[in-house]
Amino acid sequence: MDAMDTPDKFRAKGFAPRPAQRGNVRQTTLKDGISCTGRGLHSGAKVGMALLPAEADSGIVFRRTDLAGRGAEIAARWDNVVDTKMCTTIGNAEGVTVGTIEHLLAALAGLRIDNATVEVNGPELPVMDGSAEPFAFLIECAGIQELDAPRRVIEILKPVSVGNDEKSAVLMPGAGSTYSFEIEFASGAIGRQLRAFDMSNGAFRRELASARTFGFREEIDAMHASGLARGGSLANAVVVDGNTVLNPDGLRFRDEFVRHKLLDSLGDMRLAGYQLLGHFHGYRSGHALNIRLLRRLFADDSAWRLVETAGKFTAGESAEARMRAARAIA
Repeated sequence: MDAMDTPDKFRAKGFAPRPAQRGNVRQTTLKDGISCTGRGLHSGAKVGMALLPAEADSGIVFRRTDLAGRGAEIAARWDNVVDTKMCTTIGNAEGVTVGTIEHLLAALAGLRIDNATVEVNGPELPVMDGSAEPFAFLIECAGIQELDAPRRVIEILKPVSVGNDEKSAVLMPGAGSTYSFEIEFASGAIGRQLRAFDMSNGAFRRELASARTFGFREEIDAMHASGLARGGSLANAVVVDGNTVLNPDGLRFRDEFVRHKLLDSLGDMRLAGYQLLGHFHGYRSGHALNIRLLRRLFADDSAWRLVETAGKFTAGESAEARMRAARAIA
């Protein structure tokens, strides 16, 4: 399938997600290629993006189609992160960059896509509706193909943490793939929110995919005045003014804010190069601290190992129990 269009127009034309033809121990890629257009969050420019199948052990690779040569390719890995201000941006030695990748990476992680090529004709991905839902829908429309190669994951062997009392991020061992996050804001529209998430049983689509990015009106006004966030609007972000949510339709979840922070963290952790087997906990963390955590992890060879999966990711103890243990470490 190759249609330069938006997910809503795909639905209007009758496209629908395909059932996944795969198990849980083999690597996966997309069954077909699929494309879309949207606006860049920071540039406001129209952006075209294509998701394409890739061979086993390719990982996730971004390719700038507006530039020529292999120098236009960037592997989605922690050691290629060049900026974490307002979004996660990767780059290569030739100075080529691609930004705002975290929502797509979250969708790829949440739907267990191990290998894909992402083509984009500019320096940032389209923001879509500010969540990972449009990307997840595109992936499911393209279909998921099992490959003849065992899936490998990064197993966390011992606790690793970064941060301080004000904000922190932790990775710790665990039998499954679980995440938790805690936020605190002075705004009465947000306040303190805490949530745990287990990657098993399709929970990503139900619990995280549609949670939108958010910001505060005064910060957005300042960014607009500086020529930033030109593509941002109430159509692709939750905007808070004091104790009020300005979006006419309100929130998609009562705790949409912390759900989106979990989504961002899932996308950032996919920059490990593989899915993680263990538990992540963030306390008021952001992209910068998340990437620091990955750097700390890979600086210690005794903290991780690359293993082949023997079956489904089963969490054993609950994500909530792991969250309590991780908060004690943080």
